[in-house]
Amino acid sequence: MRKETIGLTDGLKLTGAERRQQLLAWLKESEAPLTGSELAKRASVSRQVIVQDISLLKAKNEPIIATSQGYMYLRSALGKKQPVQRIIACDHEPEKTEEELNLIVDFGVTVKDVTIEHPVYGDLTASIRVSTRKEVADFVKKISSTNAAYLSQLTNGIHLHTLEADDEEKIEQACGALQKAGILIPE
Repeated sequence: MRKETIGLTDGLKLTGAERRQQLLAWLKESEAPLTGSELAKRASVSRQVIVQDISLLKAKNEPIIATSQGYMYLRSALGKKQPVQRIIACDHEPEKTEEELNLIVDFGVTVKDVTIEHPVYGDLTASIRVSTRKEVADFVKKISSTNAAYLSQLTNGIHLHTLEADDEEKIEQACGALQKAGILIPE
């Protein structure tokens, strides 16, 4: 009989199906995102194998999302008050990204994603999922350390964000702060 949680030190080789079931278990157990590297280490496989496994799980409609902090399993919100969401339009230079995100999270609002309208591909959306200043700092640091471009650089600064909070007032306050900073595009 195998242990319920198999890791690097167990020395057991899993089949692909067994490994994907274990990945699901780890993601479901975790309250925080898990990086591909962390999952690879736990499963004793390469990060690329994890990326492939996650793609296969997503293809089977498992609610897994990739964020800048790692993979997350989206839990059902049955019995919970549904969060309020709003899509906002922003325009700023790349250097103002950290300020923009901090202005939002300071009001208890989560930035779920960023969307741009690409002239060839249409709407491109990337998950951000930042809710705290630390997560914002980590996101900005990751962009910088990988020399990646912000999606908004493809559209000269114009982009959308999906905001999420437990009440509308928090989103209103965040939007007010963004408007004062000259970042929010008025409706």
